[in-house]
Parts: sequence; C-alpha cells; structure tokens
Amino acid sequence: MSVPLHEERDGRTVWDGAVEVFDITGNPKAHVCFAWLNRTSDSDERFVAVLGIPPVVSPVMAVRVAIAAEAKNLE
Repeated sequence: MSVPLHEERDGRTVWDGAVEVFDITGNPKAHVCFAWLNRTSDSDERFVAVLGIPPVVSPVMAVRVAIAAEAKNLE
C-alpha cells in the first residue's frame, strides 16, 4: 500500500512523498515495514526503511523518526 504524506515543521515542508507500507514476516517484534525514496537533490537519493516497532506504528511516525535520526547524525 502506498500512503501519500506531507510533513511540515514550523510552516516549512520537511518531507513530501509516498511511504510504502509492507507486511513482513519472520521478525518477532515487527509485522510491518515503512519504506520510501529520499531525494535530497537530483544526484543524491537513497532508500529509507523503518520497521514498525512502537512507537513507530504509522507512516507518519516512520518519517518523523527517520527525520529525527538524520538530524541527530548531522550534529
């Protein structure tokens, strides 16, 4: 399933795109995975995948957690 998502912070778009939601098996803690393509420029793109382990229980939370993790790595 593909979920369109637009995330803003302080009136600015921080992420806009589609999050793919996949059911997964074989993981004792997660039964779903959220994934998307993150393009930061025309030449820089990467795939992001976040397991659905609480508190990540929705596409919105998956994107927020990924944004927070990326910001932390830039510090």
